[in-house]
Amino acid sequence: MLIVDGNKVIIKNGVESKEFNIGSPEAFHAISKAYLRSGWDNKYVYSFSWLGRPIIQLPDDLLRLQEVIYTVQPDVILEIGVAHGGSLIFSASLCKAMGKGKVIGIDLEIRPHNRKAIEEHDMFEYITLIEGDSIADETLKKVSEEIGNAGSVLVFLDGCHTKDHVLKELQIYSELVTEGSYIVAMDGIMKDLVGAPRAEDDWDWNNPTVAAIEFVETNDDFVIEEPTIPFNEGTITERTPTYWPKAFVKKISK
Repeated sequence: MLIVDGNKVIIKNGVESKEFNIGSPEAFHAISKAYLRSGWDNKYVYSFSWLGRPIIQLPDDLLRLQEVIYTVQPDVILEIGVAHGGSLIFSASLCKAMGKGKVIGIDLEIRPHNRKAIEEHDMFEYITLIEGDSIADETLKKVSEEIGNAGSVLVFLDGCHTKDHVLKELQIYSELVTEGSYIVAMDGIMKDLVGAPRAEDDWDWNNPTVAAIEFVETNDDFVIEEPTIPFNEGTITERTPTYWPKAFVKKISK
């Protein structure tokens, strides 16, 4: 239980109780956790758009992600999971701002009204859509042809979020991501949502974070590494609040 009382944040867990000043990092982390759960229950993440297209992401995550994109300077951003296309438009707009890069969007099914909206968008010149199973050989062949000899490749996994599927995607697309870049295993917040509306009972283990941890344990060329926060005058040093805990799987060698 979380109680905010003036300048105090009180955290009660059974008979135990901890009290923090509201301006402390500990209070911020507790409030962030409550914010994430309340936001999930209220479908808060479904209230945002980017340049006119719905984007089902937290603004906090997007702001952190744009710094990663700007730092990596990818020639290709590969996104698994298209939905309404907002994330593709977000990445494409950054490619335009940087003066380099293109975006490849993969989804098992791209609904006709979403495809139409994406293809008619001003950013579509930076986007290629591929419809198919992300782990199918035919899809991988199309992706490889689109990537070609790109110097830097950044990958976002935001399609099917089961542990086994994400692990398979990590194994497949680790062959395409380039040294110093990342595969981002999104939506590991699932592990903290067991018991919440729309959640499944197995999400405590059946989630992208578990897949990412298992992947790096057996692949020495990759580590889970938080991206650098380039500017910070505050006391919060961790990337929070976020839907993507331990999501940034970085390639450290060829």
